[in-house]
Amino acid sequence: MDFSFQPEITKELLLEHHNEETYMAFYLGIPVKKGLFISPLRVDHKPTCSFYKGRRLYFKDFATGECLSFENVVMKKYGCNYHEALEIIAKDFGIIKGHTPKSVPIQPIFKKEKKTTIQIEAKSFTNEELKWWEQFGINKSVLTKYRVYSCKTVFLNGNITSVYSPSCPSYGYYFGKDEDRELWKIYYPFRRTFRFIGNIKTTTIQGYNQLPKKSKLLVITKSLKDCMVLYNLGIAAIAPQSETQFIEENVLEDLRKRFKHIVLLFDNDQTGIEFTNKIKRKYKWITPMIIPLKYNAKDISDFYKAYGRDKTIELIKEGIIYLKQWEKHS
Repeated sequence: MDFSFQPEITKELLLEHHNEETYMAFYLGIPVKKGLFISPLRVDHKPTCSFYKGRRLYFKDFATGECLSFENVVMKKYGCNYHEALEIIAKDFGIIKGHTPKSVPIQPIFKKEKKTTIQIEAKSFTNEELKWWEQFGINKSVLTKYRVYSCKTVFLNGNITSVYSPSCPSYGYYFGKDEDRELWKIYYPFRRTFRFIGNIKTTTIQGYNQLPKKSKLLVITKSLKDCMVLYNLGIAAIAPQSETQFIEENVLEDLRKRFKHIVLLFDNDQTGIEFTNKIKRKYKWITPMIIPLKYNAKDISDFYKAYGRDKTIELIKEGIIYLKQWEKHS
């Protein structure tokens, strides 16, 4: 009878047997090395992925924004939860008693990479590009104010990742520098998926540098494009980096002093509504607003494109009436 103790499966236990590089290479099916490569986890035709070594080793997909440890890679690959992923790894590598380890070449330690670099070769906006932006009420002067550029070529870690074509233009949102590194968010509006790549910080607030010192109304929306639409209508607006990363507490408190009313206007899809409810519970002084589903427009950019300037202004006026009613009952 076997009375041997079976240890609890943890990340630390796995790393006592093999390094992160070995697990990562095994489940991605590619060696861990420098440079860009096509994602092995999705249909991909352009090299937009790389490995990154900070405190841990990560598989970074610049097209989706995902940054995955080896456990996360297994979760994504097999559609399982964290503990199931640890168990799969332990079985595959014979760490669980009774399972034969698979033949796996041991990977060398991956050296720390420098931070991700993005650079662009800018070009003049074509008439077609300006016409596309103008359907949202965004003209060239607004694009200039918000530091939006038309890209001829986009470089990711020194490698060309995209080149301009009329069927797939790209636009660079510039957010200044971090030491000697330019900070960009690249927008591909005609792609069905993976429409953004970027190297900006998760705490970056889009539109923040364009805010007035004080005003009656501030709208927190979900994209820089929405910010520009609202700016053109005379409304100050900002957007967090993503719907999962909200604005830091100290910044919110500063904004609360500068603006009389702060409104949250996110998408009216499930993700947007769930996030709105979360923020509403945490910050009672932020007024939640959603574009009514009857308009079939998920955000203010879509609404402007579908209904034009006058109808968008009318919608905002309705929102202001709602805001006053909200104040009376809150």
